[in-house]
Amino acid sequence: MQPPGDSVRILRIAAWIWIGYLLAMAFMDFLLYTQVQTPIGPTLPLQPELLGQPPQPFVPRPPLGLRLGPVLLFYFIYSVAAFAFLLLAYWDWVKDQLEGSFYPFMLLIISTTPIVINVLVVPRFPPGPLANAEGMALRQLPVLFVGLALVAWEYQLSQVLFFGVATTALELGLIYFSSIDTRNIYIFLFIAIIRTISFIAVGLFISTLVTRLREGQASLQQANASLAHYASTREHLAVSRERNRLARELHDTLAHSLTAISVSLETAKAYFDIDSTRARDLIEKSLDATRLGVEETRRALKALRSNALEDLGLGLALQRAAESAASRFHLDLALDLPNPMPTLSPDVEQAIYRVAQEAIDNITRHSQAKRFGIRLRKNGSTTLTIEDDGAGFDVNDRQKSGHFGLVGMRERAELAGGRLSVESKPGAGTKIVLTI
Repeated sequence: MQPPGDSVRILRIAAWIWIGYLLAMAFMDFLLYTQVQTPIGPTLPLQPELLGQPPQPFVPRPPLGLRLGPVLLFYFIYSVAAFAFLLLAYWDWVKDQLEGSFYPFMLLIISTTPIVINVLVVPRFPPGPLANAEGMALRQLPVLFVGLALVAWEYQLSQVLFFGVATTALELGLIYFSSIDTRNIYIFLFIAIIRTISFIAVGLFISTLVTRLREGQASLQQANASLAHYASTREHLAVSRERNRLARELHDTLAHSLTAISVSLETAKAYFDIDSTRARDLIEKSLDATRLGVEETRRALKALRSNALEDLGLGLALQRAAESAASRFHLDLALDLPNPMPTLSPDVEQAIYRVAQEAIDNITRHSQAKRFGIRLRKNGSTTLTIEDDGAGFDVNDRQKSGHFGLVGMRERAELAGGRLSVESKPGAGTKIVLTI
C-alpha cells in the first residue's frame, strides 16, 4: 500500500485528467454535430422525375436543439460526475469519514460512470461518427484507463485483473438488459473482449512498474537506515578519537611536566641538608619545568576550547598550527598554501585541518625531525602533502602506525570521501598525502 498522501495526490491528478478529457471530447462533439451534421439550408429533392421516380414531399429535419438533447444530457451527467470526483478528491472531511473505504469509493465512481452513461445515453445520440458501438467504446476508454492506473497504483495484480473483467461484465450486463438493438450484441462482445485483453496487458505492465517502484522505495529506506546507523557509529568513533587525543594531550603535557617536577623536587629534598647549592639548582630547574608545563597545558586547553578552523579559516588555521609547532620545537618550516584558498565544503576543510593537526603533533612528538613542510593544492582534487626529515618508521608495523594516529587520520579521510597514503622508512622521514 502507498502512503495516504500519495494516494490522494494520484486521485487528484486523475480528477483533472478526467475533466480535461471531458472538455476535449465536448469540443469534438461540438464540431461533429454543429459543423458536419447541421444542414446549411433546407434539403430539397434532386429532381426525382429525372430519375424516373415520383416527386417526394419535403420533410424538414428536427431542430438542432432537439437532435442534440441526448448529447447535452450526456455531458451534463458526465460533468456532474467528473466535478463531484474532483470535489471529493480535495475534500479532506470525506476522506477522514470514509477512511479505508475512500479509495475504493473513488474507484467505483470513475470506473462505473463512463460505462453507465455510455450504455444508457449514447445510443440515443443523433446519427454521427461516434454514435455507434465503436464510438461508445472510444468515449469511455480513456477514463477507464485512468481507473485502471489507479487500481494498479494501489493494489496488487489480482485486483488489476479483477478490474478488467468486472468492467467488461458490467458493460455487457447493462447492454443485455437495455434497449440496444440485440443485433449489435456481437459487436459489443468483440469490443469488450479486445478491451479486456488490453486492460490485462496494460494493467500487468503498470503493476510491474509500481511493484518495482515500491521495492526501490523500500531499498532506499533500508539504505537510509543503514547510512543513519553508519553516521551514528562514525560519530561515536569521532568522539572516542577526540577523547583519546585529549588523553594524549594531557599525558604529553601535564603528566610529563608533573612527573619531571616531582622527580626534581624529590632530588632537591634529598640534597637540601647535604648540598644547598645543588638543591637550589634543582629547584630552579623545577621552576623552569613548571613554567614550560604551564605553557604547554595552556596551549592544549586553548586548542580544546576554540576551533581555529571556524575562527580563522582553513588557510590561516593551517598556517597558525604549523608556525606554532615550528616555533615551539625550533623546526624549519616550508609552508606552501594557495592564495586565495580554494572554496571547499566544511566537511572537507575539517578533514584537511584535523589530518594536518594530527600529522604536526606526530612530527613534534615522535619524529625527531629538524624541518617539515606542508603543501596544499587543488586541481580537480584537493591534495594535502606533509613531509618531514625525521626518523621515519615502518609503515607495515601496525603497532607504530597506531601510535602515530594513522588509523584516525585514515578514517577522517574516508569520512570526507578521500584517501590517505603514507610513505615512510626508518631513517628516511615521512610523507603523508591526503587526496579528496
